[in-house]
Amino acid sequence: MSIAETCHKFLLVACGSLMLGLFMPITSPAADCSFKVASFNIHYIVTMNGPDREWEERKAAVTEVLRRVDADIIAFQEMETFKGEHYSRENLQLDWIVKTLPGYEIAAFGDAEIFPVTQPVLFRPEKFASQEQGFFFYSARPDEIYSQQWDGGYPYFSTWVRLASKCKQESLFLINVHNDYGSRDNRIRTSHLIAERAKLLSRNDPVIVLGDFNVRSTAKEIKILEETGLVVVEPSRSTNRIWGLHLMPAIDHFIIDPRFETAGPIRVWRDKVNGQYPSDHYPISLELAW
Repeated sequence: MSIAETCHKFLLVACGSLMLGLFMPITSPAADCSFKVASFNIHYIVTMNGPDREWEERKAAVTEVLRRVDADIIAFQEMETFKGEHYSRENLQLDWIVKTLPGYEIAAFGDAEIFPVTQPVLFRPEKFASQEQGFFFYSARPDEIYSQQWDGGYPYFSTWVRLASKCKQESLFLINVHNDYGSRDNRIRTSHLIAERAKLLSRNDPVIVLGDFNVRSTAKEIKILEETGLVVVEPSRSTNRIWGLHLMPAIDHFIIDPRFETAGPIRVWRDKVNGQYPSDHYPISLELAW
């Protein structure tokens, strides 16, 4: 074959490839539907005898640290303003965050007479939409609001929310936990109840169970949830302080559906702002993909 013939053949192939490329459909890479979820025990406010001075000192740190966390979903525990009543419709922590940290909508929240307000879930509306919400108390009567625990102890509970992704045609089911710090028997019963409710309510949506479990990740209370097929994401270090010291391993956890992929380890946000911590617990965050 002559040089001229070779060049002519090469040009025909090149032009054919170019024309094929022009008429082939363009496929974009899969959308990045990852998101960051956070849990934060913000600590109660007590205003029975006037303003809570500790809250006034630390509330700026709450805003700044949450701004740094930059989560798409934030589940709170102990977000309540005690005024000496059975329940309070006032929620100074939530009011402060809504005012100083815009860009979130509120789920797992309602009128305190019919829906407990202590454990709301905030989410970014550009990423999620709230489809459904509810609660259950750690009790022999879990659907009875403010019902006491099996031993008559303080009424702990979970809130839950179903969030629809705006990135993909799926929803996730999130359970926000605050378990009893004092009674192991109550905590174990609670773990069984959480496992039952996750199965009953999730409708096969991928599940995230998170919050303040008041036990280390190796405890029986956590193993009960692992036995349902959920996966504990191992925390890196202590998530709270007692008398200003890190006396315990992590007690705040993420327990997730294996359909999620973690994009890194749990981050424990031990930041101070102007010498103040935002709470006696640290916010924790985790990046997930699905």
